[in-house]
Amino acid sequence: MKRLRWGILGCAAIADRAVIPAIQASETGELVGIASRSAGKAKEKAEQFAIPKHYDSYEALLADADIDAVYIPLPNHLHLEWTLAAAKAGKHILCEKPLALNAEEAQRMVDYCKEAGVHLAEAFMYRHHPRIARVKEIIASGEIGELRAIRGAFTYNGAESKGDIRQVKAWGGGGLYDVGVYPLSAARWITGAEPEAVTVQALFSPEHDNVDMMASGLVEFAGGVALTFDCGMWASFRNELEIVGTKGSITLKPSFLPNKHNDGITVQVGDLLREEKPYAVDAYVAQADQFARVVWGQEEPAYPAQDAVANMKLVEACLESAHKRERISLI
Repeated sequence: MKRLRWGILGCAAIADRAVIPAIQASETGELVGIASRSAGKAKEKAEQFAIPKHYDSYEALLADADIDAVYIPLPNHLHLEWTLAAAKAGKHILCEKPLALNAEEAQRMVDYCKEAGVHLAEAFMYRHHPRIARVKEIIASGEIGELRAIRGAFTYNGAESKGDIRQVKAWGGGGLYDVGVYPLSAARWITGAEPEAVTVQALFSPEHDNVDMMASGLVEFAGGVALTFDCGMWASFRNELEIVGTKGSITLKPSFLPNKHNDGITVQVGDLLREEKPYAVDAYVAQADQFARVVWGQEEPAYPAQDAVANMKLVEACLESAHKRERISLI
């Protein structure tokens, strides 16, 4: 069977924990190589995961004709540089979220990849899980009535991890970039629309390079529908999404980190509670397979790269609102 040959730029924890195993378990992918700028680190990871090739520079991996596509899990401020470099080398690109530091950078990446003729995707794995399509079906069926509200939460406590890249402001640190992007992207997907305005309150911590360690907000959509959300890196762990209609509600918990043992859907209409059975699907594997099929022309992208630009515009507005402590209009 044809295989998409992958390379990984960097040895981030997310690659170790999820993406490397997913590519190796996918129907479509083959992990060919991994690169690091730290001498010996790529070799160590290659041995750990039985990856055939390792490189002591990102440039060396991009120069390898045996690599078709790259996954970029580098710190946020490096996404632009290495996406452009990969596109110039003719590689298709799966880049970690958030795609860029702002909408302008994201648009530049999208345009450059389009000109280079390579596929660019933002790595929001949860959106490729089959239950996401099922949620849209339930909403469209009218079972929960008309959409009235969305509530999302994604928090964890990483405050003691001093020096973590998520706590470096110049590198795109902060809770909105790290986990806030999940409920924000989910609300845009659920409504099928772009928001009209945002109001956000945030805790900018001097001990953590003044990044937003916690944020809570209201995102307004047309028709009186709104997302209320909170996100951050200095609170107890929560991972929830609730969609509320006039007749009932849909709950996904865990929402943005579904796992093979807990990826069902809860629907409540009146006093009736229905649990849809778990799918037992690895969302990271689903993401890798969809990416390959897009590269081969077998499918259209489930989420076009331009979607990442729209999400970055929303993230920027949230940060502006938090800094200015005022409502920011997006129309």
